[in-house]
Amino acid sequence: MNLPNPIINAAAALGVFAVIGMGLVAVVHDRTKARIESNEQAVLLHTLESLIPADWFDNDILADIITVNDPDLGTDKPVTIYRARKNGSPVATVLSPLAPDGYNGTIKLLVAIRTDGSLAGVRVVSHRETPGLGDPIDTDKSDWILGFNGRSLASPSESRWKVKRDGGDFDQFAGATITPRAVVKAVYKTLTFFERNKQRLFEQDAGNGPGLKP
Repeated sequence: MNLPNPIINAAAALGVFAVIGMGLVAVVHDRTKARIESNEQAVLLHTLESLIPADWFDNDILADIITVNDPDLGTDKPVTIYRARKNGSPVATVLSPLAPDGYNGTIKLLVAIRTDGSLAGVRVVSHRETPGLGDPIDTDKSDWILGFNGRSLASPSESRWKVKRDGGDFDQFAGATITPRAVVKAVYKTLTFFERNKQRLFEQDAGNGPGLKP
């Protein structure tokens, strides 16, 4: 079937515009990629420094990282650990575990642990919890997450690492227990991972290798 010339010309024009559009998008992406990555690194560093003050360490915490695989960190995928040092001596680690059993799915965390095993702080990186019920885990919604500061495996005792409704020390939210329960459980398991591996966490070379051996 022979198509009329106007249809062929229109199709050709659309094809040319599509190629030009794709080319422009590719150019813009290429020129902004470095800036986007730089901004993402700056945001990450700001978040890490909200847990570990900048004057606590003098190494490049964004480069001094390892990845590990351990079920206590809430995922079978590699988990990044940032290591803070001062004058070459270990100061703290920031782990990025998951709380897989949130009300609406996985909750991503940052958990900062000093070398003595006490928590420097915990932050929620992302979640899909119900607005108004589960979102007080965000620091911009409430100060609930700050209640982990200074806690450790010894404080409270193992049996008290639960929300108050389950007989523990941590507050739950009105109408929402699953979310804080998931976060408390994930933080506790991260502390147990740290306790099992603390002697080796700073010995491994930085990089995205296979991580600590079980």
